[in-house]
Amino acid sequence: MDKIIVTGGCRLEGTVPISGSKNSTLAIMAGALLARGKIVLRNVPRVGDVYTMVEMLRYLGATVEINGCDVVTIDATYLNNREAPYELVKKMRASFWVLGSTLARTGYARVALPGGCDIGARPVDFHIKGIQQLGAQVSLEHGFVEATASQLRGSDIYFDFPSVGATAHLMITASLARGITTIENAAQEPEIVDLARFLNALGARIQGMGTKHLQIEGVDELYGNEYTIIPDRMEAGTFAIAAMATGGDIFLRNAFWEDMQPVLSKLEEAGTSISLEWNGIRVEGPDRPHATDIKTMPHPGFPTDMQQPMTALLSVADGTSIINETLYESRFKYAQELARMGADIKIEGRSAIIKGVPRLTGAPVVASDLRAGAALVIAGLMAEGETEIASFHHVDRGYERLEEKLCALGAQTQRFQEWVEGEELCSV
Repeated sequence: MDKIIVTGGCRLEGTVPISGSKNSTLAIMAGALLARGKIVLRNVPRVGDVYTMVEMLRYLGATVEINGCDVVTIDATYLNNREAPYELVKKMRASFWVLGSTLARTGYARVALPGGCDIGARPVDFHIKGIQQLGAQVSLEHGFVEATASQLRGSDIYFDFPSVGATAHLMITASLARGITTIENAAQEPEIVDLARFLNALGARIQGMGTKHLQIEGVDELYGNEYTIIPDRMEAGTFAIAAMATGGDIFLRNAFWEDMQPVLSKLEEAGTSISLEWNGIRVEGPDRPHATDIKTMPHPGFPTDMQQPMTALLSVADGTSIINETLYESRFKYAQELARMGADIKIEGRSAIIKGVPRLTGAPVVASDLRAGAALVIAGLMAEGETEIASFHHVDRGYERLEEKLCALGAQTQRFQEWVEGEELCSV
């Protein structure tokens, strides 16, 4: 099993290049199945989830090539398989989105129900109901969703909750439906905007991205093009928190300030100095952070994916902080691992009450999911002594060579049994 050892006490300083958005890339790769012709994606992150999606697209019959450091070329002109197996879908929820794109292209799709990080229930009801509203006949049996439609048609869709996954999935599916589809209470995340821009670059007609009201006018066909993916705001946020955790000074090259406002605002409340520059953001941490309260919300609120790293940071803050997790009911499982390092965290339902302690101490811990692993890395950077983090493969799913980037900033990390999936690309 993969593990990493982090030696605490090192001040992080320097420039870190922010990779392309993992979440954008996954949605865009699913959307690429709609097009005929070659699609060239740039700024693609080298992370485990992307390799899983590459495997999925190839299984369905698309040609996928990885060129250089961050370029992926996809040609889905000829699809010869319309079933996505459980062995692939169980690795990552976003692979479920090929249901809509395969259905829209071929009139039929059979996709296993998804898996992914263990952070609580995330049903696909919105996805299935929306596809049915677009005119598909859908059945669910033996762990698979089977959908059939000779011609999808536009519809008016309303979400009780602004689901990012369902918004992306149905926006992809509706792009080849006949007529106009509206999605009310749509997700507004930057990754949704990025997906819409990508689909429009292929010939789709999508309006209202970045608002709660999306309109998709279906077209007959989409065609290949080139597209550059936005920087990963979660990776940038993690390094910003790492700068604060170590009293460091880090320049986040390529980070978009507009996408990171909720996180940066909370970091400023906690005592961080933030400077905006033309090609990125500089973050300078204080000697010790101040306590602050956080409530996770859909964008433009504080992102749930940054809740765990912030909890680790606030475990050594001056005062008591309260974090309310409104999106997922099981996203504080990692708190018991932080407690092993000396953190004083009390979980009450979906809230964490964090009493800042003077210091953490290194201990053996286990990463239960992607962002929990990032939180334990942050804790390890602050802790006295060595922190051994097991199940580090979870972190590889969403961070591009995290330990190498940290070492370039002055951290001391040691990796054991390095995990590699898919092709090996150039080093950082």
